[in-house]
This record gives sequence, structure tokens and C-alpha cells, in this order.
Amino acid sequence: MAERTTPYGAFNFVVNFDGGEEFGGFSDVSGIGTELTVAEYRAGNDKENHVRKVAGIHKVADVTCKRGIVNFDSLWAWIQQSRTDGPAAQKTVAITMMDEARKPVRTWVLRGCIPMKYTGPTLAAKGGTDVAMEEIVLSAEGFEIQA
Repeated sequence: MAERTTPYGAFNFVVNFDGGEEFGGFSDVSGIGTELTVAEYRAGNDKENHVRKVAGIHKVADVTCKRGIVNFDSLWAWIQQSRTDGPAAQKTVAITMMDEARKPVRTWVLRGCIPMKYTGPTLAAKGGTDVAMEEIVLSAEGFEIQA
């Protein structure tokens, strides 16, 4: 069997560790986002009886990446490292959308990532053309967008 680094000919984004090493071609990345909590309060000396809203802490959504099975050991090595090293295994993950000429358009940078969940493929002997898919859910502490 020939070694493949990506089972998808038409994917238009790249997922990297720490700005360098790619950890596989993904067919689907979902859940990129951030949420800011708001604290409501009323100052005791306000003449009008209404709440004021103040920005509180923010959190980053968990990001799900799906791909066909490929020969990349770096993803599993990261999962193993996270199990043994805990916070020391955190990485920066960059998801870069490319245009038709494969030039970067926008990058979403997830800081302090660890693999929170891995789901292996569903293996069924259907005799069809289904691709064995695996899924990884990343938990991140920080998030930014780079144009």
C-alpha cells in the first residue's frame, strides 16, 4: 500500500502544529469560535433602574477535525504525550484556509491546545467506497484570527 499524506484532493485548508509540522490532511474542521461572558450589575447610585453589562472572561470552543486514515504518527504521539505530560504537551495549532492557488487567505490560531478526544473509524465490510474516518477534538485556551 502506498504511503499517503492526504486522502483528499480538494481540501482547501491546512492544519499545523506550532506553525510548522502538518499533522494530516483533514476533510472537515468545525467548531472554531470564542465566547465572551457578560456580567450584569446595577450601580447603587444609578437614577434609572437598569443593568449595566461588563465583559467578563472568555472561553474558546472545542474544535473537531475529521480525516481519512493516513500514515501520520504525530497525532497519536501527541495524544500519548498529553496523557503523560499533561499541560507540558500543549501546542499551538494553526488552521489556514487556502485559495485556489494554494495561497493563505486566513488563519485561525488555537493556543494551548491539547487533544481532548479521539474517535477511531467505524469499520464495516460494506464493499463500498467509504473512507475510514478518524476524529480528533481539540481543547484550546486561546484563540486569534490572522488575515
